[in-house]
Amino acid sequence: MAATDFRWSELAFGSKKPLRELKAVFIAAPRDISVKRLTQLIQDNLASSNILLGIASEGYIVGFEGQPQFKTLTLGKVQSLLKKVNAAKLKHKVYTLEYAQRDLQFILEKIPFQKVIFLNGSWKFMFHTTPPYFMLNIQKTPYELLSPFANDKEAIDYADKFLVRDRKYTASYEAADMLEIANEASKLSFDYCFQTGASLGKASGKRYKVLATSFNKVVPYQTYAMLNGSLRERNFSPVNDLNHYDTVHAEVELMLAANQKKVNLKGTTVFINLLPCPSCARMLSDSPVSEIVYREDHSDGYAVKVLEAAGKKVTRLVV
Repeated sequence: MAATDFRWSELAFGSKKPLRELKAVFIAAPRDISVKRLTQLIQDNLASSNILLGIASEGYIVGFEGQPQFKTLTLGKVQSLLKKVNAAKLKHKVYTLEYAQRDLQFILEKIPFQKVIFLNGSWKFMFHTTPPYFMLNIQKTPYELLSPFANDKEAIDYADKFLVRDRKYTASYEAADMLEIANEASKLSFDYCFQTGASLGKASGKRYKVLATSFNKVVPYQTYAMLNGSLRERNFSPVNDLNHYDTVHAEVELMLAANQKKVNLKGTTVFINLLPCPSCARMLSDSPVSEIVYREDHSDGYAVKVLEAAGKKVTRLVV
């Protein structure tokens, strides 16, 4: 296995001079990108300075473990390109730095970069709520949030590889299992700000039959926000912002799926990993759905009030 030029684990408690002397543009360790996209980034920046490419020591973006759309870039994938670039005897070179993602804020604190490039989808939650963002502002370091794709076609082709086929659930499940099914469905979303999943069940005693599942799907295609930038990040939205969304909410997708399957919603239960937002709560309050079971609170409990006022049973289940 090839080794990176630098490892933060070896530099963290020693001299940072080798990195400081590079005076580099830093590409923070990204989710998986194509060789073509990395070539573009090198062409755009190598003429003016050295480039330091981050390589995450983890196989996935932290918080998205096991989700193929959030795999991290490996050195092996781009090593041939880097060798070719560095063999060209240009004024500047591309160097590599391996680090654990949790150390990014400390790297930004200790190393004065010319600029830092972040590729969308390479972190969890909104960028302006993360420690690296605050460190960049403290250090007054310029930064850019860019697409991880070379062009629209590459983004669309990538999304098409993850077309979701409806999973068949033949058994019956307890409430905790239904909530876990909803959580698993959420992992199909490309919304790196927050993944929401839902399942629709019909009770038989204390167990449920799965009628449909859904997740908050980015539109018009799953990689659209990664390509163009998250609406929440472009508008520096607060955590509970209800105005800037890139997705169709999981609750709406669930109702659409139920309609396509001609499911009778009367007496059904919606299981969701996040309490519905006010808009979705109002939709569900006007539906035949009887019960909502959720895991995490949202919007100061507004949904609970409006759903209960509409005669729905609302239960928070933490497992």
